[in-house]
Amino acid sequence: MDVGGIVATLVIGLVAGLVARAVVPGKQDLGILATLALGLVGSVVGNLVAGLVRDGEVQFDLGGWWASILGAVLVLALYVSVAGRRR
Repeated sequence: MDVGGIVATLVIGLVAGLVARAVVPGKQDLGILATLALGLVGSVVGNLVAGLVRDGEVQFDLGGWWASILGAVLVLALYVSVAGRRR
């Protein structure tokens, strides 16, 4: 992966994390780096699930905007529900 691909991956992860934080209700104690990590993890999760649904096989991909955002929303909702139980 070249520098442009790394930058594009980081931008997709950050945007997916920011959109997920705007959509999911509840208290979210996340800084900018945690939001970026959330977006990157959500991107991987969303694209793995999309690959399973679309092709029936697991594919590691960091591409697709919609799958990245949906995965980030799923991961953040899970985080908020687990963190909310601890309080």
